[in-house]
Amino acid sequence: MTTFVSTDVSVTPLTGNIGAEIGGVDASHPLGDEVVARVREALNQHKVVFLRDQSLDYDSQVEFARRFGDLTLGHPIYDAPDGLPHLREMDSRQGTRANHWHTDLTFIERPPAYAFLHAKVIPPIGGDTLWANTVSSYLALPDELRELVDRLRIVHSNDSDFTDDTYAHRAEDGDHDDYVSTAYETVHPAVRVHPGTGERSLMLGGFARRVVGYGPQASRDLIRLLQEYVTRPEQTVRWKWRVGDLVIWDNQATQHYAVYDYGTAHRRGERVTVAGPVPVGIDGCPSAVLRGDTASYSTAVVD
Repeated sequence: MTTFVSTDVSVTPLTGNIGAEIGGVDASHPLGDEVVARVREALNQHKVVFLRDQSLDYDSQVEFARRFGDLTLGHPIYDAPDGLPHLREMDSRQGTRANHWHTDLTFIERPPAYAFLHAKVIPPIGGDTLWANTVSSYLALPDELRELVDRLRIVHSNDSDFTDDTYAHRAEDGDHDDYVSTAYETVHPAVRVHPGTGERSLMLGGFARRVVGYGPQASRDLIRLLQEYVTRPEQTVRWKWRVGDLVIWDNQATQHYAVYDYGTAHRRGERVTVAGPVPVGIDGCPSAVLRGDTASYSTAVVD
């Protein structure tokens, strides 16, 4: 089998704080270590990277994503399609939306490290996705607020604002009930240390439910205040999809929001994710499970 090696890999930043487009990489082919290292370097620096015109099936997408680590199951709650254990279908015809700022699956102990989303069907108008840099957002905090948030721990739950916004329209089909029928809660540091870069990032998003040691109203106010720093326009990048686009984001350093502005048009993507470690705060204390067991989700699957 021929290994794809390119000296023409290009990285073009899209904003000052987040996002870059990568050229010269065909993810459908076996890649040399130098190419994978260049993509990883760009991902570490820019947090989300975009590759146009990628012709991928399930096997080639899985093979490419595996170069970045062991893969998870498709989802900790929903079953994957038969014979495709790593796949999560993001299909508007199934009611799947993610129009709420979030970091993927922070209600479990080990949220995925990286996500690989391949565009299969894109609406003629609308359907963009935004990503926000939670590292630069942390650095933008005033000193006094940063000193406070460094000490905070936040409970994340699958029964959350994200779930309400994402699945309320599917209540008649029981999807909302399915999502919350088993409770999953994990307490994470509000500021995690990235295991690869050592950078500090805010760990918040739509699954963040309450701040440990604070009452309900104070928790909501604190989370909302911190979220405002994450979602400021200067911390974000917006991507207009085309069929064949492959987007890779660092789930340890970003939040994202899928804009639902395409009505009844069809929108479909296929996602696989790389297993992540247990987040650790700047004090060295790891996250801890409060309710629910998703250990099998992050266990490598033998295909």
